[in-house]
Amino acid sequence: MNEFELCPRFEKAVSILSQRWTALILYQLMAGPQRFCTMTDKLGVSGKTLSERLKDLDQQGFVIRHVYPETPVRIEYSLTEKGMSLTPIMKEIENWSQKWIEREAVSPNEKA
Repeated sequence: MNEFELCPRFEKAVSILSQRWTALILYQLMAGPQRFCTMTDKLGVSGKTLSERLKDLDQQGFVIRHVYPETPVRIEYSLTEKGMSLTPIMKEIENWSQKWIEREAVSPNEKA
């Protein structure tokens, strides 16, 4: 195979990760299990979109939904082994972004 030919698996992987919010959700979950409301607050994503993405990621085996039988019911999302296997890739993207992506101007009222 020519080294510049697109491999169908590579193309599928890029397609999955390039869906809006997907990579950011996976990156957020690298910190550990999180509740739905925590993710909406930290990511700034709508509940509807987050719900759709989490369902997709669950069906594809990247994320698992844990339901705790408490009152009130507690639901947390975490990465599966498949999801965790993306950690080195996401860390490399993070390192690359620190080197090559210019920081946007931050107003004095915002965190640096």
